[in-house]
Amino acid sequence: MQLQASLFLNLLRLLSNQGHRRGTVGLLPPLRVSTLVSLNSKSQLWSELLRFYFNSRKTEMSVEGPDEIVLHRVHIRDSTAHPPLLLCLQETLNRCSKSVETGDYDESTKGVQAVVDFLGSVCDTAESGLDNGDDSKEKDAVEVLTEIHRYISSPSLDQAVVDALSFELPKAVAKFSGISDKCREIAGSVIDHLLSTCSPREMFSILCEALDSPSKMFKKAAYFSPLLSGFSRVFLCIQRCHFEQIKVAVPGILNVLKAITSESDADKDSVKDLIVRAISIATSMQAVCQKLEGGRKEELVALLALFVLQIMALVSSGIMDEALSCIPFVEQLSRLLPFCGLSYLGLITGGDVDASNGVILGEGSDDFENCFSLVKHGASLAVIWGHISDEVVKAAEEDLTLLRDKLLNSQTKKWQAIGMLQNILSSSDQPWLLKRHAIEFLLCITEKNSTENRNGDIDCQFYIPGLFATLKAIEKIVIYASDAEVRKKAFTALKRVLASIPAFHRFDLLKALVTNNRFPSMIAILIDLVRAEMAMENPQKVPPSSPFWSPNVLEFIELVLKPPKGGPPSLPEHSDAVLSALNLYRYILIMESTGK
Repeated sequence: MQLQASLFLNLLRLLSNQGHRRGTVGLLPPLRVSTLVSLNSKSQLWSELLRFYFNSRKTEMSVEGPDEIVLHRVHIRDSTAHPPLLLCLQETLNRCSKSVETGDYDESTKGVQAVVDFLGSVCDTAESGLDNGDDSKEKDAVEVLTEIHRYISSPSLDQAVVDALSFELPKAVAKFSGISDKCREIAGSVIDHLLSTCSPREMFSILCEALDSPSKMFKKAAYFSPLLSGFSRVFLCIQRCHFEQIKVAVPGILNVLKAITSESDADKDSVKDLIVRAISIATSMQAVCQKLEGGRKEELVALLALFVLQIMALVSSGIMDEALSCIPFVEQLSRLLPFCGLSYLGLITGGDVDASNGVILGEGSDDFENCFSLVKHGASLAVIWGHISDEVVKAAEEDLTLLRDKLLNSQTKKWQAIGMLQNILSSSDQPWLLKRHAIEFLLCITEKNSTENRNGDIDCQFYIPGLFATLKAIEKIVIYASDAEVRKKAFTALKRVLASIPAFHRFDLLKALVTNNRFPSMIAILIDLVRAEMAMENPQKVPPSSPFWSPNVLEFIELVLKPPKGGPPSLPEHSDAVLSALNLYRYILIMESTGK
């Protein structure tokens, strides 16, 4: 260090001689050898010397550039090689390092905050430049991030400094991710290095905090990309309490994905990037599960199952405009289904979902109930995607023919499946492609009905709410679908679902559908279905207690001709419904008069 100080002293004298020739030596700022010796790194010596030199140049009130001869003699590159921005960053980092090394908490906090503020300023400037069509500031952002990565990767840097910076750097560098792909890549490298050198438990908490912090300020998909990648790595580094810690992180991860995918103007490439990283997190969770045994493994597998199903739903809703581009993501997720003990039969009937929910949600947590709000959607979608793509079926290790046979041969499982499909059919977030295939799948599993079921030998009271919800969803497809073929198939599915339900419940469901309907044309169709039921159930062959041949059938006519809200029906708006009700009344009179 004494030798270095001597070298710099000679340089100082050289600069002073330059000042003598220009008559400014008396104005040079003081710089003693003791100051140089006290500096504890070569980079700090250069920084101090450069500050001395440029301050002396300012006192000359000259607009001339640095003396190239002097710069050449002391082997300093032109300032364009070390932009002032980087010099300022280096000085800020050095001050931060000194404050940490002193052990003073307040000074350390101020030093770290100075670095964060500097990075925030550079990031804001670069983003403003992009908004104004000026991408020149993107280069500054790349250089600053590169310098940050170089600095924390230096072997000579005290680990205490890295630890202090690690509390704020992930959040600070992640904000650069929206500037360019290069910035996102370097930000990821910075976080990766921190994960490899700092405490996994500390980094886990830091990433969780960084994931939650921007929610009040902005929802930029790119910001979360390096953070999600960080989770996929830190999960693998956790040494104990795996389930407890991963359980803490999962709600935040899923809430971020849900918020981003629900944005109608979200960049689709950024959404896909987040989905890729979320799938990587699921793969890491699987790797952690394989290390565990006993009850904790069972809990983490159940958590992974719900995580996968929630992502399955978000994938389909997040890329609605490019539905078929979801298949590679769905295929990767489907590979995790067998590991989680999820079968197509258990998913489409809801049994596997209830089992996983029982393990995880049994402890009671609003956060978990909210973040797993779409798992039943995901369960239904997992099967429907298999109906769409053979690759997805293979990934899930399933057989759709076998699934269809099991549903056809079990009326209760069929009702359960019908109830689950309403999650797709009624969702405004799912593309029409999936709804069309859901209708086709529904037609496949309702091809036959046993006579026992029509006569009410099996009690379906428990399944009525789900069946009604699905019927209402099918009804909307009949009304709103732009494709005539889809409308036709949906109407066929509506009739088949009703036909699978025992007569008394079928009567009540038809009445509920008419009562809770504001579309006259749909009301007319439903009343026509009532008339068709009466024609099919000959009063001389059906039991006397059949609801379709009882005075109660007149209630359908009254609902139209004597609306519950009072007054006669509005014409011509309700002319279709009125005509259908009158036809039903006429049919009843004819059947009564002929004694049939």
